[in-house]
Amino acid sequence: MFGKYASFVVPAYALSMLALAIVIVRIRVIYRQRLAELNALEMAGAGRRSAKKK
Repeated sequence: MFGKYASFVVPAYALSMLALAIVIVRIRVIYRQRLAELNALEMAGAGRRSAKKK
């Protein structure tokens, strides 16, 4: 159906998709953690260096 190399190519594609999905999930988790840390710091009174000064 997929040719004589399908037993190599299909698992390679599946492994690549799995690795990409893991990376995407990890990035989203870390992003949410950093966003929560940033919100906690801002609530504690820490400001951003990029914020305009009053």
